[in-house]
Amino acid sequence: MKNITQKLYLKNTYLFQKYGVKAVCLGIFLMMGSVFAQTSPLTLNEEEYFEKPGVNILAFSNWYDGLFSDSKISGIEVIHHGVRTVTNGDVRLHATPEQWDAIPTFVRREVDRGNNRIDTYEKYPDYDFEYMIRAERDEDEVILSVHLDEPIPEELQGKAGFNLEFIPSAYAEKTYYMDGEGGNFPLYPHSSMDKDTSGYTAPKPFAEGKTLVVAPGDPKRKITIISDEAELRLHDGRDKAQNGWFVVRSLLPENKTGKVLQWRLNVNSTPGWTRNPVIGHSQVGYHPNQEKVAVIELDKNDSPASEATLYKLNEMGEKVEKHTAALSNWGQYTRYEYLYFDFSEVKEEGLYVISYKAETTAPFKINEDVYEKAWHPTNDVFFPVQMDHMLVNEAYRVWHGASHLDDALQAPVNHEHFDLYAQGPTTDTEYEPGEHIPGLNIGGWYDAGDYDIRTQTQYYVVSHLAHAYEDFNLQRDQTLVDYDAKYVDLHNPDGKPDMLQHIEHGTLGLIAQHRALGRAIPGIIVPDISQYTHLGDGLTMTDNLIYDKEMDPLETDGYKSGKFDDRWAFTSKSTPLNYGSIAALAAASRVLKGYNDELAEECINTAINVWKEEHSKEPDLFHHGNTTGGTLEEEELKAAVELLLSTKDEMYATRIKEMWPTIDKNFNLHAGRVIKILAYMDEDFKQKLKNKVKDYKNEIAEHRKENPYGVPIGRRGWAGNSQIVAYAINNYHLHKAFPDLIDKEEVFKGLNYLYGTHPDSDISFVSGVGTKSKKVAYGMNRADFSFIAGGVVPGVLILKPDFPENKEDWPFLWGENEYVVSVGASYIYLVNAVRDLLNNQ
Repeated sequence: MKNITQKLYLKNTYLFQKYGVKAVCLGIFLMMGSVFAQTSPLTLNEEEYFEKPGVNILAFSNWYDGLFSDSKISGIEVIHHGVRTVTNGDVRLHATPEQWDAIPTFVRREVDRGNNRIDTYEKYPDYDFEYMIRAERDEDEVILSVHLDEPIPEELQGKAGFNLEFIPSAYAEKTYYMDGEGGNFPLYPHSSMDKDTSGYTAPKPFAEGKTLVVAPGDPKRKITIISDEAELRLHDGRDKAQNGWFVVRSLLPENKTGKVLQWRLNVNSTPGWTRNPVIGHSQVGYHPNQEKVAVIELDKNDSPASEATLYKLNEMGEKVEKHTAALSNWGQYTRYEYLYFDFSEVKEEGLYVISYKAETTAPFKINEDVYEKAWHPTNDVFFPVQMDHMLVNEAYRVWHGASHLDDALQAPVNHEHFDLYAQGPTTDTEYEPGEHIPGLNIGGWYDAGDYDIRTQTQYYVVSHLAHAYEDFNLQRDQTLVDYDAKYVDLHNPDGKPDMLQHIEHGTLGLIAQHRALGRAIPGIIVPDISQYTHLGDGLTMTDNLIYDKEMDPLETDGYKSGKFDDRWAFTSKSTPLNYGSIAALAAASRVLKGYNDELAEECINTAINVWKEEHSKEPDLFHHGNTTGGTLEEEELKAAVELLLSTKDEMYATRIKEMWPTIDKNFNLHAGRVIKILAYMDEDFKQKLKNKVKDYKNEIAEHRKENPYGVPIGRRGWAGNSQIVAYAINNYHLHKAFPDLIDKEEVFKGLNYLYGTHPDSDISFVSGVGTKSKKVAYGMNRADFSFIAGGVVPGVLILKPDFPENKEDWPFLWGENEYVVSVGASYIYLVNAVRDLLNNQ
């Protein structure tokens, strides 16, 4: 207590000298809060972050994890009473950095337990600028400081500053004090803007001072920052970009070395705080005959109860106890403890809730038809809404106009695009850079929350939808598709199975590339980042008129214009991409017979001819990012499997047998695929496959040891729902072929995970499916904090070292919340696979 009292005296002497009585009173209030409210000391724990009850302060545990430069996951971060509210504490070159603004290069991180500090060394190589950020415990505060061996370069003076970002969803409509002057964080941004001599605009600070108290009236969000010398400036990044955060910033001083900036960070702690339990369960519900196990997630400091109870809701709204059982302890995963509540013995149909301690779930069903409609929103809404080159209408709402009818211009050579595309040293086509390539303005889906047509995604979708139609005879018809009018109308049956229309739409996008260029290409995407960040109707990204460089920017003849807004086609040759494309065309050819015979014939002929051509020459192996296909062997195997299924030609079976090493090397990727062609393979192949399945069974057991959900949860910058769905589909195929080796429950676990049996929350990751589902996601309408029914988000991101996160109040974290059409397609397959297992048991 003596040390804290001395610090209180010294700090408020400093405040009085600088700011007067009002600041001293504020300082006394803040410090006494620290003296009397904090009953547990701040520690540097074994996971290498600072911790006290309800508070975790991370120092570069994460490094801008994600596909792009700024994913709001790095630097100094605060997890405050179970919610990550602060991130990106680092030296940045703008007050409100945008997604593609410069980030530093990580050098090294040093943890000094003896001195309770973490030092992180970084640099901006383009400016020959190196620095170190120190996070050091001082009793119940963390001192953040920036250290320089050399003064900041002249070109960064007035630009380089230490930033700390606060998420608007946690702080909008809350208040702050800056040097004793109160204010509020606005719900919607309205800062005054500033423009520098280069024309760059940025929001001016809406508060400045030396002592900032954030959310003084909310103990769970209250944070205090005191700067020793540099001015604190509070900015609203949303004025610059909708995904911006509130930013606290201090400029680095000129001509100084050593410790050039210091902040004191005090994050309010609630003594004895523990996070409320989460009862992970399926928001959709359960079939009577499947296992029903809820996974209860507990704060590590919580005292577990011994049992939980399942109640049935009767028609009067009363809860009737149906099953009370002791809980089994799985153990610790990430930062939480996990318990199992097994209520598999309950088979009576009805509506139910689960209660554990003071927590009660939303109602869910136990019913034989529980999965019958679960795929409908993805089929009826999500896939039509994602259709490119079509106007999409839903009742009184137009989702978007018929966009990108000016597709596409040949991309420039030796060009690396900002979204993982690249063009090699030649166009590999007859077209010059910037020249219009006709015939590409048909078919395809918006890849994700953005508007590109990534070929690798397109052929994945076509293949999965073709197999879903083929395997489950999906005849649902709820959507009108009129290609002549370029018009799609939701909830308007047109007498044609929607699934065939979806397959046709994707196939048209793929075959258009072969018609125009004789092969698959990496994809089509806007050239300019201002278009890429576009939020709203895709039609407004272009004028739909073919670009003519000879015309003035505002000139048009009704067919062409001088406005450079057409998308680029990236066309570098890639044999793996070609194989992946023809695999989808071969699959589509089977299901399109009798629906669009001409297209079906074109697809299989194209697939056969491309196979022959690729086998007549050395492969083209241009590779960049994730747009040029998988490995050569894996993509060739896909093509061989689909061509065998479509043609029954023995030469494809022979090639598949030759490719056993590819299957053996990555069995998890190919298991479901090769199961489909077992009838065409010899006994030796079948036996080798069965032996691999036996090994795979052991891998399944390992997942049950790795985490309490029994599925492969990834640790990348993009959350793992896609791999979990693929895993469950693999298990479906393997169970069908080897029911004695692979249990059908290993299929159900993947779907249960999507529906709410996962870490962090119990929400369904499929918007509009289940009682509580994703309502704030990264779709084309993300700026509206809304959703697209049937879209599937990536899910729970495991932030290093131990924090599972999926934000439901902030859509802009793409690694957690971005819809991707490929997962939508595999989700449709998985739901119907589960229906098949349960309806035919």
